[in-house]
Amino acid sequence: MNLEENLERVRKRIQGACERGNRDPSDVSLLAVSKGHTLNDIQSVTELGLHRFGENKIQEAKLKIPAGPRHAEWHFIGHLQTNKSRDAVRLFHMIHGVDSLRLAEALQETCEKQARNARVLLEINISGEASKHGFCPKEALDQLEYLNTLQRLEIHGFMTMAPWTPEVEKTRPIFRQLHLLRQQCEDAMGVPFPVLSMGMSHDFEVAIEEGATIVRVGTSLFGKRHYSKKKLSK
Repeated sequence: MNLEENLERVRKRIQGACERGNRDPSDVSLLAVSKGHTLNDIQSVTELGLHRFGENKIQEAKLKIPAGPRHAEWHFIGHLQTNKSRDAVRLFHMIHGVDSLRLAEALQETCEKQARNARVLLEINISGEASKHGFCPKEALDQLEYLNTLQRLEIHGFMTMAPWTPEVEKTRPIFRQLHLLRQQCEDAMGVPFPVLSMGMSHDFEVAIEEGATIVRVGTSLFGKRHYSKKKLSK
């Protein structure tokens, strides 16, 4: 595995997608999905200029974040259980997957206790798949005014996951619908929601063409992941 070559390929793919979408590449952030990868790997990509990392397991993050690069920015990108909200608020710069009112209220309560705010994205289940978490689009619109009253939660935007398909063009309607939903929410609330977290290793180019501002890339950057706790620090 050559991280430098992998990163260069990913950056070229981002550049190409931005050119096709008539977008400025500086408007798209690369979030390195570091779950299951070693601290050495994380340090290596930090030295190549990446500083944003995504983790999806609280227990793994509790081991890695204190030992990781000092100036790294950590994002939680998995399904968050309400009983893990205390650690999530303490550890992460942004929580991508606020997928229910119950979780939003738990995070609000946690933030009150910790006297801090949490940057969050609302997870939207555009495809309606039972296996995926998130608000349906109508529910998000209906609940947005209430969610905005949870004053400790800073809602920066939205995230989604498209169904996996070998024909990545089939993901385009999913990403387009999230972009349109963002516009509807901005119109309804009269405030901007600048962040769209969508697109992973196999489909992030289409996501960028449809407006993604954060793409979550793991396999194309780090290769296959491993989960042995003994390897986290090696």
